[in-house]
Amino acid sequence: MPSITTITQAEEVRKTSPEKAIPLYQSILAAAGTGTFVTTFAEWNVNAKNDQETALLKLAQCYRDLHRPNELAALIHDSHTLITSIPKAKTAKIIRTLIDYFSEIPNTLPLQIEVCKQTIQWTIQEKRIFLKQALETRLIALYLDNKMYSDSLSLVATLLKELKKLDDKMILVEVQLLESRVCHALRNLPKSRAALTSARTSANAIYCPPLLQAALDMQSGILHADEKDYKTAFSYFYETLEGYSSLEDPRAISALKYMLLCKVMLNLSEDIQSILNSKVALKYRGVEVEAMKAIASAHQNRSLQEFEQALATYRDELGNDPIIRNHLASLYDKLLEQNLIRVIEPFSRVEIAHIAEIVKLPAQQVETKLSQMILDKTFHGVLDQGAGCLVVFEETPVDKTYESALDTMKNMADVVESLYEKASKLT
Repeated sequence: MPSITTITQAEEVRKTSPEKAIPLYQSILAAAGTGTFVTTFAEWNVNAKNDQETALLKLAQCYRDLHRPNELAALIHDSHTLITSIPKAKTAKIIRTLIDYFSEIPNTLPLQIEVCKQTIQWTIQEKRIFLKQALETRLIALYLDNKMYSDSLSLVATLLKELKKLDDKMILVEVQLLESRVCHALRNLPKSRAALTSARTSANAIYCPPLLQAALDMQSGILHADEKDYKTAFSYFYETLEGYSSLEDPRAISALKYMLLCKVMLNLSEDIQSILNSKVALKYRGVEVEAMKAIASAHQNRSLQEFEQALATYRDELGNDPIIRNHLASLYDKLLEQNLIRVIEPFSRVEIAHIAEIVKLPAQQVETKLSQMILDKTFHGVLDQGAGCLVVFEETPVDKTYESALDTMKNMADVVESLYEKASKLT
């Protein structure tokens, strides 16, 4: 059994030098020394085929570890002939595994999309419908990551029609969840909620794997947070954290960050330490959690300076996540409003430059925010731009005479109507 020895040797070499292991794996994939892939089942026995499958995956891992996306793409293309002679169930797993290896190589999204498209064309030629649908689902996720939202939605619409005909609930749930995520990225929240409801309905009819259930809970929490229902969102994020944590999924840290964000938005920053001391959260302590703690501390102290310092210090951890970025922008506005109201409260007329000096922000930014607050009727006042001052008016009590008069007239109309009905019955 020379091939088994070769695989063992290749494994030993790969531990020390993946570069030197590549030709060894390529020699196993070559058919009878001709340098071409196996084309007929009769040429090799089952053991030889298993060796080739192992060599194919190990060679792909070498390319992944060495960050060689072009060689990995070529390997996937060249392996189609070998894969044709492998049982279909195993084929699907191998193809998906090979494409997944791209995700660990940075800056390869466009190439990954191209390889996925080519493989889908191959599945159409080979009439492998279920593998085609699985790859199209993956392609939707890649489009989403690459912000190609229109391509995602068009592929979703086509795929949903096929899946509803075949009644494949598992992939249907994944596609509906992806549709919800795409619509959320486009800020089409009603359609995003509708797609998520459809996904949950489909999931109730089947056994939903823990990973998929956690993804559904994550999306539910995100949508509830967008509706400012942070209490419900926190519950969903907690379920997501438990689901991902039980499977050692790296997305668990995102769920923990969103949980902490919900507590900050609910003005319950004091609860954060107890969450971080829990058994599930302890293993995720790190720079990302420290970033959320810094935001919570700034919010608790109502300090704009601390808030801006936290945003600057943890720029990558807080700025790269669109969910956290959007909610922190809302939180910053709220904190700025509270600080400005506290500053102008003792004054009836105050210079904008003086307010800017107290809150330690540029005068132009302060003026813009004060203008917005006046328009939103947060307080009553006017900006005297000629003098560079803010004039604050005392809040006048609302005269309820007009409303009371309308209520009285409405009640009188009801009385007259009632008397008219009684009089008509007497006649």
